[in-house]
Parts: sequence; structure tokens; C-alpha cells
Amino acid sequence: MGRRAACALAVVVMLAAVGCGYHLQGGGATRFSDPSVRVDVSPFANDSPEADAGPYFAARLREELRKTGFRGTFSSAGADYLVEGKLRRIREDIFSHAADRFALENRLSVVVDIRVVEVTRGRVLWKEAGLSETASYFSGSDAQYTEANRRAAFEVAARRLVLRIAQTLRVIL
Repeated sequence: MGRRAACALAVVVMLAAVGCGYHLQGGGATRFSDPSVRVDVSPFANDSPEADAGPYFAARLREELRKTGFRGTFSSAGADYLVEGKLRRIREDIFSHAADRFALENRLSVVVDIRVVEVTRGRVLWKEAGLSETASYFSGSDAQYTEANRRAAFEVAARRLVLRIAQTLRVIL
């Protein structure tokens, strides 16, 4: 009976604390939402044939960080953290063929390297090579149709990678 009473009391105290506006917060979330934090997210280096892929990745990452609660500034001058990315490659493979033996469905893979550095201490907070995501797209005899689908597949794969990177940044910052 004593254990039940202690458990019940603990639950009541926790509910009262929640009702009063107190909440538990991880230590990393404070820096992420601190408006004085400056992060440099410059355009990713680009080793792919996709001309605008480097700036595209950096812009999408900034947008996603804002959506997930980052309140600091994006600035290279006086940055506290440096986010460096490199688009290593975009690979396309034929996934299925039509009856006429031409490609019907293609699979596009995007591979990125990422590194996050705390500028003041010069230490690497996160470094990962070969992050990859894949998206499929359909092709046809119309080049515009195929290219539009290919671009949409690139954007889907990029968005998935950016989400993974932003979630990790939220944890480490």
C-alpha cells in the first residue's frame, strides 16, 4: 500500500508541475532555439552534373532548420557553427523496362557528405560521408516529361536528405 501511495503522489506532483507550465527540455534544444547563435550554411560543393544542386541543398537545409525551430541567424561572418556539405554524386539506374525495351522507371540516388564544425573550439561535431537517398521516376519518349520527372525525383531525394541532416543538427546544436 505504501508503494502505491508513493507512486500516486509522484504522478500528482508531475501533473501539477505540467499544469503550472513547467516542462522538461533537452539541453541541445536551447542552443538550437537561441536567437544569438550564428550558423554558416554555405552552398554545398557539387561534384554532380546537376548545375544548381549545391545551392539548392543549402537553401533547402536553411528552410528546414527554420521550420524545425532554429531561431538563430545564417551568417558566415562570426559564425558559431559551420555546416559544410558536398554533393558527391547523382546516380541513375534503370529499374524497369517497357515492352519496347526502353527504360520505363528509373531510380535516382543522391549521395552527400556532411560536416559540422564548432568554430570557436575548432572541433568537429558531426561528420558523415556517403549519406544517400533514392527516388524513382518514370521516363518516356517525351524528353520534357522525363526531365520533369527526373527533377521531381531529385527534389524528393534532396528533401529526404535535408530532413535527416536537419534532425541531426537539431540534436547536436
